[in-house]
Amino acid sequence: RRLAREMNEFAAERMVGDHKGRFGLFAVLPLPDVDGALSEIEYALDTLNADGFGVLTSYGNAWLGDASFAPVLDELNRRKAVVYVHPTDAACCSGLLPRVPNQMLEYPMDTMRTITSLVVSETATRCPDVRFIFSHAGGPLIGVAGRLLGAEMSAEALRSTAAPNSRLHHLRRFYYDTAGSANPVNMQALKTLVGMSQIVFGTDAPFFDGAPQLLGLQAAGFTPDELARVERENALAFLPRFS
Repeated sequence: RRLAREMNEFAAERMVGDHKGRFGLFAVLPLPDVDGALSEIEYALDTLNADGFGVLTSYGNAWLGDASFAPVLDELNRRKAVVYVHPTDAACCSGLLPRVPNQMLEYPMDTMRTITSLVVSETATRCPDVRFIFSHAGGPLIGVAGRLLGAEMSAEALRSTAAPNSRLHHLRRFYYDTAGSANPVNMQALKTLVGMSQIVFGTDAPFFDGAPQLLGLQAAGFTPDELARVERENALAFLPRFS
């Protein structure tokens, strides 16, 4: 709790405060401490004027749709919060393959685990006002969407409006950033599945340089109008104060 508070106050004062208009704040939460997280949600929004929250895909062997996190998700829903989700090392699956770092496979896999957790547990249905942003184009979302969606993955279904609270509906209301995925394969497949409005710019800085990500997007098959939406306009739907 103390570390989360210190980090949030530092960011609010020294980054957002010292550089007006250039930075926003996604406050961290001290999960899996539910009571501490609830307190920090209140403080971050009401005192620090945070723009949203940054959380991890899993804590121990619990993903975001786990019942233990329900009070936190319910409060985030009540607050209509923006929640950015970045993957981490899942407790279940560290060091499974020799010479394969967790960042290569397990980080993206954990993003898909938490997306599935939110959808299958019906947390996504219960919390329709949380605006989730998932890193790395949803990890292996494109590759496993057919298994999650079943008949909803047909060409006809993808051309149609998804039924309310269906799995496809939730995948299409989540947002996905471009970090580590700025290439024609990921971007065009993601566009087909979720639509242009749900793709937002991300670089994974400081772990990756932003310039190659930007160049990759410019060669990912987007029209100039689509590229402008990814680079800025789509994010204004949930961060309107930066307009």
